[in-house]
Amino acid sequence: MDLKDIRVQIDEIDSQLVELFRKRMDCSAKVAESKKESSTPILNVQREEQILNKVEQMGKEYGLYTRLLYSNIMELSRDLQYTMIGGGDELRKVIHDAQTQLDAQSDKYTIACMGMSGSNSHIAAAKFFPKANICLEKNFDHVFSAVSNDKADFGVLPVENSSAGSVSKVYDLILKYRYYIVGEIDLPIEHCLCAIPQTSMSDIELVLSHEQGLAQCSQFISENGFKTKKFGSTSGAAQTVAEEKRINWAAVCSKEAADEYGLKILDKNIQNTDNNCTRFIVISKKPIITPNAQKISLCFSLPHRSGSLYNILCRFATHGLNLTKIESRPIPNSTFEYLFYLDFTGNVLDEENCRMICSLSEELPEFSFLGNY
Repeated sequence: MDLKDIRVQIDEIDSQLVELFRKRMDCSAKVAESKKESSTPILNVQREEQILNKVEQMGKEYGLYTRLLYSNIMELSRDLQYTMIGGGDELRKVIHDAQTQLDAQSDKYTIACMGMSGSNSHIAAAKFFPKANICLEKNFDHVFSAVSNDKADFGVLPVENSSAGSVSKVYDLILKYRYYIVGEIDLPIEHCLCAIPQTSMSDIELVLSHEQGLAQCSQFISENGFKTKKFGSTSGAAQTVAEEKRINWAAVCSKEAADEYGLKILDKNIQNTDNNCTRFIVISKKPIITPNAQKISLCFSLPHRSGSLYNILCRFATHGLNLTKIESRPIPNSTFEYLFYLDFTGNVLDEENCRMICSLSEELPEFSFLGNY
């Protein structure tokens, strides 16, 4: 049998499979009607596991592939049932009651960010909220606390750098507080090597900066053989270098921080890549969902069964939603259990997207909708 004949045979089988799949989904719809009448939960883990074990045996040499196929089918079946029955009423209310506008030009807001004047967080906050009062906090925890106790209306925090990766501490705090993300801004980062006016490049032995700043300039630092010391913020490092007045110390910081603390710029653009960029998010205790919001953030833990993450991602793909970020963080006081943070494209004001997210809120442990912005 040549390739053409095999493909004809595959087409014939596919026609039968599609028709059988339609019939199975019709049955799923009837199951949904029955569950709605009896108020029975849609997810039945024991029933699904029995089916998966059975079809894996029936699949013989293709047992594992058969199990995977049916796992996807049941995920789609559940999605259909949620579409028919609804659910996620609590989440729907959050979405329905959310504010629809964020006036970033208002002068009535107080914005919390980490660092000192001239830090990259300060620059990002001032760029997003040009007329707001900026409240400078010592660390990321204090930014969340400022929002928590109403000292600030919003917080601005870095979450990801294009070369150094995720800011893990911020993700830990996002998952701890579960506040809403209501905006984001990408800030090009240009690091400078700065020291007191009397210093020359040949004098430098120790470089101070935030760990992200040091990571983003690691090649330059290594090539020059500098020792490093981690600091709470790039601007804090700049201030310390200015106050200590040590001729052999320098800070990796922004031009703005160098100007703020009277430092001399010894070298510019010392970051590893020319397109170095950090993504900052805006957090709030209250959700704000604008009509043109295009990114959705969620967090959740997963059921203890094989393929659970794959099955969840399958549902996103089915709805044509593009996953742009996935981050896992260990659950405190647990053994090898994780919370997952996801960013994906979409708007929850679209009913199909809303249904899908509401269905996940019914199924997944530790589920939180973190915003649409």
